[in-house]
Amino acid sequence: MTTLHRRTVLASGAAAGAGLAAAAQSPAAGQLSPPGIFRHGVASGDPLARQVVLWTRVTPSPDATPGSGLGPATKVRWEVARDASFRKVVSAGTVTTTAARDHTVKVDAGGLEPETWYHYRFVSGGVTSPVGRTRTAPDEASTPDHLRLGVVSCANLQAGWFSAYRHLAARDDLHAILHLGDYLYEYGPGEYGYGRANVDVRPHDPATEMVQLADYRRRHAQYKQDPDLQALHARYPFIVTWDDHEVTNDAWRGGAENHQPEEGDYTLRRDRSHRAYDEWMPVRMDGTATLDDGTRLFRRLTFGRLAEISMLDLRTYRDQQAATPLLDPAVDDPERTIAGRAQLDWLKASLTAPAQWKLVGNPVMIAPVTFAQVPQALIGPVDDVTGILPRDGAPYNVDQWDGYTDDRREVLTHIRDRGVRDVVFLTGDIHSAWACDLPYDAATYPLGDSAGVEFVCTSVTSNNLDDITGAPPRTASLTVEAAIQTSNRHVRYLNFDDHGYSVFDVTPARAQMDYYVIGDRADRNAPAAWATSWATRSGTSKVMPVDRPVTGA
Repeated sequence: MTTLHRRTVLASGAAAGAGLAAAAQSPAAGQLSPPGIFRHGVASGDPLARQVVLWTRVTPSPDATPGSGLGPATKVRWEVARDASFRKVVSAGTVTTTAARDHTVKVDAGGLEPETWYHYRFVSGGVTSPVGRTRTAPDEASTPDHLRLGVVSCANLQAGWFSAYRHLAARDDLHAILHLGDYLYEYGPGEYGYGRANVDVRPHDPATEMVQLADYRRRHAQYKQDPDLQALHARYPFIVTWDDHEVTNDAWRGGAENHQPEEGDYTLRRDRSHRAYDEWMPVRMDGTATLDDGTRLFRRLTFGRLAEISMLDLRTYRDQQAATPLLDPAVDDPERTIAGRAQLDWLKASLTAPAQWKLVGNPVMIAPVTFAQVPQALIGPVDDVTGILPRDGAPYNVDQWDGYTDDRREVLTHIRDRGVRDVVFLTGDIHSAWACDLPYDAATYPLGDSAGVEFVCTSVTSNNLDDITGAPPRTASLTVEAAIQTSNRHVRYLNFDDHGYSVFDVTPARAQMDYYVIGDRADRNAPAAWATSWATRSGTSKVMPVDRPVTGA
């Protein structure tokens, strides 16, 4: 997400927030793992019908801190059981971890049954980790009645507490968590914090921008020690992709807005960030849980005949963003790409898969957006939140699909020409909540047809419009939202102010996104409340309001 001043605005207030509490017994307790060998908790991810990735990190000696490169080789046993007391262990093994992989442990546990809840744990040096819970996906030939995901993005530790994670961890009706990018942020203390003054609610560690491998490892470790994130990881498997801040702001394949010459070679920096991500996240890179076998993140996960999720990587292969959206013809250049040729072909193949619902985990917004009627005084604040608006109010955000219109045209044309139905893009990045149709021709819509729909979740903590302007919530933002919807008739819902999380539920009849908002990000105990729900009925490719959220298991 583009922001013009993040590297120059320093916090004017002191860092807020006390040290984190210790000791947790329940995965949903919202407490830290006790200090010791397993202080970074446990996690699972990328559920398949008969296997799932399991993750932890051990601290075998006092000097074996994250990023230190120190500490002895350590054996770790992992176990998967049908019961929380581990009387019915169904899969187990032993691995050795070393400082070369920052003492992380990641295994692909197999021999499991489809659509089944399991408990898992790790044991090392006579110490047992906290117990995690995970769930396998349905068999590809099965017909599940629904799939329900928690949906989150943009969790900046310096900008607040992770209350959205805490509220999701308290639910008992989800199957997995979909994290759409910006799982962590690269900035040092004093940059891009809470509100207009960029206050550090909790300062980042290390106290510098992430550039070196040790920096990325330490930052991942800091986030993994957040009690609410630990609780959510231990409660549900994660399905993740990265956006830009896992490396640095506005990244593309050869550089980034937030990378300067004095920070060294960009490709080396990106490789370090990808290495740390592979070590610290419960995800298959290049199709496996093994390190050093590739950095391909785009992949498919199938949930019976009901749904298939295609997770995109829209940073590693893209061309550099266009210089000026209004004047630069590069936004329409067919030689420029946001996805890369191989990934774009892969996505088109995914959209013709046999599963009914074609879900796309999409790091940046694909719906076209123009902004001719936004008040001039609010263009700057909106741009700071979303990266959408240049100062002249031009129609494109060049960091999103709007800056790579030929790729978007190719995807939407493929949907139309193949008669593909039930396509849903699930998107993060821009710290605001949207529900949109995906018109083939935005200029004439709604006279024409729609290729599918897009649901955009808001941020967990990163600043929204009211945070940047200092205006009371639901005041100045209402003018902006109305202007955008007037210029873009396919944008059916927009909220520029609130933070929180979403719950996405799919049945054969419809796909529904429930939007929940939290209170003050600086309040560790912030409450959450349902805000609105939008859905698309099978075969319609259009969104519609719904009067209540999904309930029940």
